[in-house]
Amino acid sequence: MPNASLPHLRAARSQAKAELDAILAAPAAENRTALTPDEATRFEAKKTEIHGIDRQIESAEDDERRAQRAGQLLAEHGQAGERRERVSVVSEPTTYRKGDLSGASWVRDMTAVALRSDTDAAQRLQRNTREVAHETRALSTTDSAGGTFVPPLWLVNEAVTLARGARVVADQVRKLPLPPGTDSISLPRVATGTSAAEQTTQNTAVSNTDATTDSVTANVATIAGQQVVSQQLIDQSPVNMDDVLLADLTAEYALKLDTFVISNNATNKRGLLNVSGANAVAYTDASPTVSELYAKGADAIQQIHTGRFLAPDKVFMHPRRWAWFTAALDTAGRPLVVPTANMPQNVLAAMGDVVSEGFVGTLQGLPVYVDPSIPINLGAGTNEDRIIVLRSSDVILYEGVLRAEAFRETKADQLSVLLRVFNYAALHSERYPKAISVISGTGLITPTF
Repeated sequence: MPNASLPHLRAARSQAKAELDAILAAPAAENRTALTPDEATRFEAKKTEIHGIDRQIESAEDDERRAQRAGQLLAEHGQAGERRERVSVVSEPTTYRKGDLSGASWVRDMTAVALRSDTDAAQRLQRNTREVAHETRALSTTDSAGGTFVPPLWLVNEAVTLARGARVVADQVRKLPLPPGTDSISLPRVATGTSAAEQTTQNTAVSNTDATTDSVTANVATIAGQQVVSQQLIDQSPVNMDDVLLADLTAEYALKLDTFVISNNATNKRGLLNVSGANAVAYTDASPTVSELYAKGADAIQQIHTGRFLAPDKVFMHPRRWAWFTAALDTAGRPLVVPTANMPQNVLAAMGDVVSEGFVGTLQGLPVYVDPSIPINLGAGTNEDRIIVLRSSDVILYEGVLRAEAFRETKADQLSVLLRVFNYAALHSERYPKAISVISGTGLITPTF
């Protein structure tokens, strides 16, 4: 509903919320304690729909506020007796748009500012920066002309759809904007708690243990990439170079950020696979089977229940591991993982959409996400992958606004321009180590089909 009015959007959200509540109410009505695979799939789809409507409502409310402000200004500054035209405020298109044939190019404007101090180009870049900052609800990063500007909004939003691994895991943990002016983020933590015990007799001392505290720290990392391009290509290319250069750089940034969240192994920058104290579930078998691995999944879940005392909410695995699940058959030749559209009964897992990245189905009541950035070269034989079971809200990814720069001076002797894309991120993965379970072992070697 791209052109829906605000009342219609709110009504649509209320309807979607009611449908979501109905899905959640179904187990209680039928004396069940968990959602069926089909209900879980519809639940995730309905949450996504509500999130999309919320974004449209925010945009419509912004338009409404701008219209009200325009009316106020007209009322305040209009001269008495003059004819007042009706003012209509509509949402303007973004400065740089995907597939735009008007010639507006972020790359050309960046070089125009650097080469000629072009004020029109600088204004377009600054306007684009405000658009991106508004849509991402992050701080503006605009510097003086020729300095730092953020890439176009469509590049920031659609980088994950390019022909590289997407940032699946990075987008499924809790995300917060990176605070400015810091190179580390420390959070206080209760290290050991108080105590309580039965008072054996009256008027005797009660249990007394002093709590101790410490902190967990996440250092800010810089993820960056660059590309040298000839001035001739920028000036003479019949197409906007944004589509080629920035899309590739932002896609590579998304991939490296996802790898950072999954696999990084440095002090105060631990990826999920390297968190000290996380639940380790070993599956060792020279002839692994899906049914055996299914039991290990239950172990990974219960360890979060018993160590974190709250439930996990997501499972991550490599696409090859999920494909191995879907290929498994029972003794009668029937598949153990069946599409939810088939209304499966008593299945090991249930498939949603067939995709290479993102949500694919459910396993033991939890949504499963496949991510090709999960390594497949681990273990003694360098041929193992890993399965991560996670309480995702316990992991916080602080991320800034993706920024880009153009430099002519460093490559002036060869008539080239250096383009650079970078961003800052910090990962708090060790707040609750017991909120993470990692299944590993020889049972996760390269699967055969």
